[in-house]
Amino acid sequence: MSTSPEFNPKRLTLARRRRGLTKIRLAQLLGVEVRSITAYENDEFRPDRERLHQLADRLHFPVQFFFGDDLHDISPDIVSFRSMSKMTAGQRDAALGAGAIALLFSEWIDARFDLPRAELPDLSQEASPEAAAQTLRQMWTMGELPVKNMLHLLEARGIRVFSLSIDTEQLDAFSMWHVDTPFVFLNTRKSCEHSRFDAAHELGHLVLHRHAGAKGQEAEREANAFASAFLMPRASVLANAPHMATVEQLVRHKRYWTVSVAALAYRLHDVGLVSDWHYRTLCIELAQRGYRKREPDEAPRETSQVLAKVFAALREEGITKADIATALCVHVEELNQLVFGLALTSLSSFRHTRASSEARRPDLAVIGGHRQDNE
Repeated sequence: MSTSPEFNPKRLTLARRRRGLTKIRLAQLLGVEVRSITAYENDEFRPDRERLHQLADRLHFPVQFFFGDDLHDISPDIVSFRSMSKMTAGQRDAALGAGAIALLFSEWIDARFDLPRAELPDLSQEASPEAAAQTLRQMWTMGELPVKNMLHLLEARGIRVFSLSIDTEQLDAFSMWHVDTPFVFLNTRKSCEHSRFDAAHELGHLVLHRHAGAKGQEAEREANAFASAFLMPRASVLANAPHMATVEQLVRHKRYWTVSVAALAYRLHDVGLVSDWHYRTLCIELAQRGYRKREPDEAPRETSQVLAKVFAALREEGITKADIATALCVHVEELNQLVFGLALTSLSSFRHTRASSEARRPDLAVIGGHRQDNE
């Protein structure tokens, strides 16, 4: 005899946090006492049908979302946030809630596709972040070549990449390990150059700080140093960058490494090609020209190979984005935000006759190439 699924109070807590709401604020939106929300989440008593629909409407989740198994609870302790100092508790909770939905989506994908497995070493014992970046490049046989596509490189090494949702766009990025799979969430509304640096920054966290280690601002400094060295290897910068560069030269040369003018100026100073005084002068001029907020000569945005291949394969099977959302008990917009700016290929509502064909698990190989030209 089958039993009906029961209301899961943990899913209510996740939905509330996903929207960045406190219990007090949710109670205000519903016009109820805060103790009612507390009672629902503590499973002291359950919302009736009318109240459940009100909760679903206010939290923008289908009613079905509040039934079913527990979802993965992501602790802030295992997540490395970029721009932590700017983040409110509500933004943090919304980001962690989006991460939980991403894990649910990722598991759905894993059940249907064979994706690259994680190939990330623990480099926490390296002498410095720069040494760790050099070691990782050697392990991945990258030499001194610029990274052609940072997203493809991460995916080829088994890192799952998703987009930050629009309600957490004040953040730059965050990363975490879930069991043996690393995840990176990027703000895809930023320039390509800034997103690449964020991706390298989170890669630094994944290889340097998986097993505790540095925390807070120290960890951020280490991840920044790693990203700078990984994207702009010292030998490559010394061989290709000008001494005492002008802003115009920075704009020209940043294309070689596909980094921001600000990041290149910092790296030139770091390796000794720019003096302290000249670096301060460059920073002032970059700010005056607005290049701190608007990247000049912005590179084309990088997109996900994995998501593009997944969506193409699903489209062949007649599976739509709405089908996925229904299976996960979320609205389509939740999925749209997870892939925003990463996947050019979307799933239409068109259904093929192959929708009922036998399930298969395609092996989605990802190629993580390195830049081989100076364009």
